[in-house]
Amino acid sequence: MYQKDYILRLIEEMTKFLAVLFGLMKKGDFQKASEHLEKSYYELLKKDAAYFRSIPEDNLTYDLIEKHNYTNGHLEILAELFNAEAEIYDAKGDKTGNLSYSQKSLMIFRFIDNEYRTYSQERLDKMSRIESRIRQLESN
Repeated sequence: MYQKDYILRLIEEMTKFLAVLFGLMKKGDFQKASEHLEKSYYELLKKDAAYFRSIPEDNLTYDLIEKHNYTNGHLEILAELFNAEAEIYDAKGDKTGNLSYSQKSLMIFRFIDNEYRTYSQERLDKMSRIESRIRQLESN
């Protein structure tokens, strides 16, 4: 029960961070949004964003689960942060960054969906939106 409460608190914190992030993006303050996102990685996952960015995509879920004992909740937070990162790149007009982080986010969401078998319509909808974004980016 303790671990579940902890993960729920993390998800609540992530929701707050994302609300601030999207507010900054809406104002067009991408520099502050990027700084806020960097801070979010550390506050939510206790590692700098550079750490997660440096892990090769092929090893991402394995490294985090096997080597660092990350849970489903941690992975979901990371997928959300990668998706937010893709949104920042999209707002800046950087298709390469948008595509890269969209793919990483989708890969983690798929892993969670397949491995943990926890149904979430919200997650499925988000995956569908990310897949659509990726198709659009790849076709341009």
